[in-house]
Amino acid sequence: MQTVSVSPKYQIVIPRELRIALSIRPGQKLQALRYGDRLELIPQRSIAEARGFLRGIDPHVEREDDRI
Repeated sequence: MQTVSVSPKYQIVIPRELRIALSIRPGQKLQALRYGDRLELIPQRSIAEARGFLRGIDPHVEREDDRI
């Protein structure tokens, strides 16, 4: 686990190893979520990068008779 500091302007620096592992680029947006007393930063991905992430999922869903 790595420790970061908060600057007087409330900025943090994401450690290099994490930036590389998560492919975070300069200027990229991150979603900030609060879970209790914890802060999570989630990189936003473009829709093009999300293409195919559900590969292999079965798209056939049984429908009720009144929904066909």
